[in-house]
Amino acid sequence: MEVSVTSRRSGDRTVVHVVGEIDVYTAPALREELAAQQEGAPVHLVVDLTEVPFMDSTGLGVLVGALKRARTTGGDLRLVIDQEKVLKVFRITALTQVFQIHATLDEALAAEQAVAADED
Repeated sequence: MEVSVTSRRSGDRTVVHVVGEIDVYTAPALREELAAQQEGAPVHLVVDLTEVPFMDSTGLGVLVGALKRARTTGGDLRLVIDQEKVLKVFRITALTQVFQIHATLDEALAAEQAVAADED
């Protein structure tokens, strides 16, 4: 299955929208887009996985690597997951303790804005 990874700005956040399964074959497309978005200044990313029906350990590794890069540069990375099958993978691996996961994109963006307001 093909995967589509697109990015857009939403205020001072970058939303990375993913459509399709993330596995060993498609994860490089996600890795490349996240790395491209994380070049330069600290970036606050929201990765929208609401249209991802399946993710394997390769996809998890890509997201963990992007989270580490974000935190190292003073940025952040949040996830939007509404698929129980995908969320279960995060629960089993205890990555729900590592990532900030939201059920909707609006919720993730609102949480990002609240954090930014607290920092001012």
